[in-house]
Amino acid sequence: MSSKGVTFLLRLSSTVALWVLTLIGIFSGQEVLFAVFIGGVGLLGLWEYFRMLRVGNLPSFPTTGLVCAAALLSGNFLYLRVYGPEAGFDFELAVLVFLIVAVFARQIFAPIRGTHTLEALANTLFGLFYIPFLFNFLTKTVYLTPRLENGALSGQFYVLYVVCVTKFSDMGAYVVGMLFGRHPCVTHISPRKTWEGLGGAIFGAFLGSFLLFFLLRERLALLTVVDFVLLPLMLGAAAIVGDLAESVLKRSAGIKDSGGVLPGIGGVLDLIDSVLFTAPMFYFYLRLIAGAGMEV
Repeated sequence: MSSKGVTFLLRLSSTVALWVLTLIGIFSGQEVLFAVFIGGVGLLGLWEYFRMLRVGNLPSFPTTGLVCAAALLSGNFLYLRVYGPEAGFDFELAVLVFLIVAVFARQIFAPIRGTHTLEALANTLFGLFYIPFLFNFLTKTVYLTPRLENGALSGQFYVLYVVCVTKFSDMGAYVVGMLFGRHPCVTHISPRKTWEGLGGAIFGAFLGSFLLFFLLRERLALLTVVDFVLLPLMLGAAAIVGDLAESVLKRSAGIKDSGGVLPGIGGVLDLIDSVLFTAPMFYFYLRLIAGAGMEV
């Protein structure tokens, strides 16, 4: 088997293994297990972000950032679980204010070093908004739809949808780009990204959406046939931007992968980069267009 084939199999295995663990956590009915896993992945992704900054000699406050991220991820989960999505908005705004205050409070105990200080503040706050804040929309999606009569969650199927469509988009981009990619599109960000690969991303998103349409139509009752057509276009495009966004960070820091814990992929941030953009887009689509959570 060629090296590209081995890389593809390793990439596929790592992707499937991690997201299967995530979905097992929520479909088992163990909400705390799901929250711990999502929180752990989010914190690992943020840790890799701070590692990238360190490698690129870019200043930040990693300890403060990780503590704030843990407060955001765990606190928001507990609040949503008890009070529901409507009350969760006030809590989330309060946490965001806390994040800003906490990062500036950290700077009080450090010397002022010109633009270095501003960079440390900006890099830390950006990391918090980019990773844990956006990744937390998976948890918010779980609690967006009402519980069943027996108290069980119903939002896990919508999390399954957005994760499946996103990862199908990622794999579509990788496979089509590897097999047919001939025309580079963003060489200043990633020399290996091609227009064929971008087309493969949209195709993969449609494939994932249609697959779940036939397998879980009744479980995704909020989505109409039109939604199953519009969403893969939106989520596929968001997945592409999410992947390129992380490439911008890695190129700026001068590294190839965010980490090395996942064979064939790299780091945790390399795995969730596209989900960071698709999860909030899907959440707001459900809330503002499909009407989820409005009755709560």
